[in-house]
Amino acid sequence: MDFAYTVAGFAVGAIVGLTGVGGGSLMTPLLVLLFGIHPAVAVGTDLLYAAITKGGGTLAHGLKGTVDWQITRHLASGSIPAAIITLLALHHFAPGGIGGAASLIKVALGVALLLTAVAIICRARIQAYARRHFGDTPNPQRTARLTVLTGAILGVLVSISSVGAGALGVTALFFLYPAIPTRRIVGSDIAHAVPLTAVAGIGHWLLGSVDWSLLGSLIIGSLPGIWLGTHVSTRIPDRVLRPILSLMLVVVGVKLISS
Repeated sequence: MDFAYTVAGFAVGAIVGLTGVGGGSLMTPLLVLLFGIHPAVAVGTDLLYAAITKGGGTLAHGLKGTVDWQITRHLASGSIPAAIITLLALHHFAPGGIGGAASLIKVALGVALLLTAVAIICRARIQAYARRHFGDTPNPQRTARLTVLTGAILGVLVSISSVGAGALGVTALFFLYPAIPTRRIVGSDIAHAVPLTAVAGIGHWLLGSVDWSLLGSLIIGSLPGIWLGTHVSTRIPDRVLRPILSLMLVVVGVKLISS
């Protein structure tokens, strides 16, 4: 089974390299639906997986100067407290603690996947709408408050489902900062995802919902997968990849909600 997890890590890593969409949108539902992993363990393990894999991406973007650290701080100031509060609430109020919140986690994961699919398809339209209605110089104080609020929403969603720090975060930042170049938006979102997924993942670990053997198998497979996907991505048109990925996320999201 460890080898199967490694193969799954390779496949997800390759898709991430091809599309740039966060692994949580793919890895967590794969672990739940295909391997029968408990939703809480799948989420907790995937959060630490994301923190480790995105750490390298943050380093690369930081060295290139494509991270807006002020945006990252605003997001984190909302997301990290929200993640901690959400995990504590699940632990204390869900029947059986976080382990007994399987149904809630599956529904939250399904909703997050549907929102991610919409974000992938409508990203360009959302950015164009923001430019038309807010211009290239939005109100700084208002934008900062909305960024903190966005971080809080992502913190709740990510701590429950492990999904949201990728496509949803990038789409929200496109809306809030329409004048900032795409690479800087992506870099800032990745930099924010590292502390958020690390804090949420450590929270899941303290609550007993992390499988370290599974985590190691996924990482072993994902690293060469990401490398391969990144090199192949230049040969496959984005207009082909994104609709296919969005359809897949919709199908899996509906399956999780209805199961």
